Amino acid sequence: MSPAIYGLLFLALGPLFGGLLAGADRIVSARMQGRVGPPLLQPFYDVGKLFQKQTRQVNPIAEPLLLAHVGYMAACGALLLSGTDLIFTAFIFALAALLLVLAAGSANSPFSFTGAERELVVLLASEPFFILMMVAVCKVTGVSTFGAVLASPQLVAVQLPGVVLAFLLVATIKLRKSPFDISVSHHPHQELVSGLTSDMSGRLLAYVELAHWYETALLCAFMVLLFNWSVPLGVAAFLAAYGLEIMVDNATSRMKWQLLLRSTWAATLLLCGGNILALFLIGR
Repeated sequence: MSPAIYGLLFLALGPLFGGLLAGADRIVSARMQGRVGPPLLQPFYDVGKLFQKQTRQVNPIAEPLLLAHVGYMAACGALLLSGTDLIFTAFIFALAALLLVLAAGSANSPFSFTGAERELVVLLASEPFFILMMVAVCKVTGVSTFGAVLASPQLVAVQLPGVVLAFLLVATIKLRKSPFDISVSHHPHQELVSGLTSDMSGRLLAYVELAHWYETALLCAFMVLLFNWSVPLGVAAFLAAYGLEIMVDNATSRMKWQLLLRSTWAATLLLCGGNILALFLIGR
């Protein structure tokens, strides 16, 4: 099958995968808390209702920024699967996340502005890891595209165990799970109302949720890169990691942004950076 077809499939199926995973997340979280929980398709119902509701725009530039946020997140996954350079897609991934910060910061509200500042801290904590991860994958396999990595005889996860462990930590941030949900949360314990989405309503909130579904599917694709010898194994590893994230989310409280930044950078430098350094030393 042509790589371009895989990119188009991501555009079509990415939100479906992310939405179903969000529905499963709600059910599992509810069962852990002794509740029945909503139906599996509830996230799709919620997004459908948001598109039908009246939208109150506090700044006319917010909607174009959020549309770009969704577009760049979707384009990042499509480019990744269609054969674009891995490191380039990591920068697109960071740009997509930055657009959400700009949209929240455009609102003249202390809640949104504080949420946007915290989201910038989240970006500073997580995005360097993804760039280093792509560098490590390219170093191990000697290639720089998704399809070529999958075809490589080198077993990425075996040679990059530190990167896999760091991925589990950073995925907690990108999936907006406790203790790293400092800027916005899907649960009602957010002390800043809804963080950076406090002044978003209607279809604007739907754009944010749609982009998050694409982001979830993109994280799954990143995990497949690490378990490159078997796509089903990579997807299964991501689902297992997601289950672990749900357990952590329901068992921990939010940490301060200073601790988030220190712990994530420490894990990135020690686990990911150390793993890359070891590869270069062994290669010599």
